[in-house]
Amino acid sequence: MESSKVDNEHENAPACQQFEAGSYIPSQEAPVEPHEITIVGTAHVSEKSILEVTKAIEETKPDIVAVELCPGRYKALTGQDETEEIKISELLSGSKLYTLLVQWFLAYIQKKIGSEMGVKPGAEMLAAIETAQKTGARVALVDRDVGITINRFWSAMGIIDKIRLFAALIPAAIGWGGKEELDIDSITQDDVVSQMIAEFRKVSPSAAQVLVDERDAYIARNLYQLSWQGRVLAVVGAGHKEGIKRHLADPENIPQLEELKEKPKKRISFAQVFGAAVMLLILGTFGLVILAGGSSHNILLAFGIWFVVTGGLSGIGVLLARGHPLSALTAMVVAWMTTLNPLVAAGWFAGMVEAWKRKPTVKDLKNLGQANSFDDMMDNNFFRVILVAALANLGAMAGTFLGIYLIWQRLGLINPTEMVGNLTHLI
Repeated sequence: MESSKVDNEHENAPACQQFEAGSYIPSQEAPVEPHEITIVGTAHVSEKSILEVTKAIEETKPDIVAVELCPGRYKALTGQDETEEIKISELLSGSKLYTLLVQWFLAYIQKKIGSEMGVKPGAEMLAAIETAQKTGARVALVDRDVGITINRFWSAMGIIDKIRLFAALIPAAIGWGGKEELDIDSITQDDVVSQMIAEFRKVSPSAAQVLVDERDAYIARNLYQLSWQGRVLAVVGAGHKEGIKRHLADPENIPQLEELKEKPKKRISFAQVFGAAVMLLILGTFGLVILAGGSSHNILLAFGIWFVVTGGLSGIGVLLARGHPLSALTAMVVAWMTTLNPLVAAGWFAGMVEAWKRKPTVKDLKNLGQANSFDDMMDNNFFRVILVAALANLGAMAGTFLGIYLIWQRLGLINPTEMVGNLTHLI
């Protein structure tokens, strides 16, 4: 098992080694069986968990302390600089736009809860690393790369699950809804954790598999391989504790890391099929206008409705995101065209114009993780660009269906109300 220093350590960050867990082959000097593995389940925003982790390491004095972090999350947690430049055009393409928003909203909500509890999210992981260094234990980062997890998470979810997710995240992020008392310390109790995981599986079984089950297996495989090198104490979120234990009870059947690290294969998604169906619906609508013996007046009227409705709602989306007027104008001008082509989106154009005007930097991306309120997020140039693109796309999509309805109704092609009524009777 090879190890390497995490590069560019922050001056205030604890020293940490990343152990790349691969296929471990015991040597002649290796033990005949793996050493003991102790698992400590934590709540990521609990002062109690920090104390429990510190006490467990000091009393157990393990050879290796394994933490539920990947190199990317470790660097983010310790404020280390990223040198990679931002490529706005890539971020605004495909599903990257929405996976970024999900990742940021989740991180922000966790930080918000931590702020209310007076604890920085991930503080127990840093405490584990610091305590390990004091006791002379090695430290292993044993979680899967967060980028792979988010990509697999997004690909695994269906369109209904994604709508539910945003419907839950957005109100939570901006503080809408009642304020519920949260007993963080109870989250580490096994019965409470089991109930929460069970509820999560009901909402989205596929998402639970990626966020919980796959990472349980990934972490368990790493812990098992590390246990051949010495006694291991693992610090993981309470939701992973039981799953990891189940895998360690039958190590021969733990999936290989390569299977769990694969990026989702490109396939025809529901979004692509939906986009193609909408495009055919739009073309069919204009075809009906022509086949119905529509005059040039009616054709121009249909196009005018399409241009105004799709462009207007896309532009409104940009303004709701507090985008630049030029970005809103861009969305208004291109929305009619982008709704006819599933390969391009109004949000891409609006986002690029917003990026040109705001010029987001790597510093903006880093500062986004330090936002203490939704207003702070909105003041961040990078977040504003992403939100402008997302709401421009949503506005154009809403305009597509409203535009079709208005064209049908205005030109008397089909009575949408009667059609829905007929379908209801058939059902």
